[in-house]
Amino acid sequence: MEFSKPKKIFIVDDDEMLTEALSDYLTRSIAHKIRIFYTGEDCMLHVSENPDVVILDYYMNTVKKDAANGLQILQTIRKHLPNTRFIMLSSQESYGIAMKTIQKGAEHYVIKDDDAFRKIADLI
Repeated sequence: MEFSKPKKIFIVDDDEMLTEALSDYLTRSIAHKIRIFYTGEDCMLHVSENPDVVILDYYMNTVKKDAANGLQILQTIRKHLPNTRFIMLSSQESYGIAMKTIQKGAEHYVIKDDDAFRKIADLI
């Protein structure tokens, strides 16, 4: 695995183990600057940091019951950061959900499976 140059990456997912593991995986070969957020609302408080890439889960309601879903967060952040790349990471295998996220500005939709981290690393 080879990365081009360090990037500022936001990982937004309510699964603490997954976010830590993904962060570790992405920084193995290069020192990306990674910020982890467990809700989209927390992430939105930091959009002024202008991340290069936002990796965003579709469902994020285990930390905060009425948390916005990834599609809502994508649309909101996209307005403030039109040049930021968005990668949706989700366990939802629905083609319809994947298409919605792409139509709303996600560059890629990655399903949480055994190969998800490698796929994301290749996209960054």
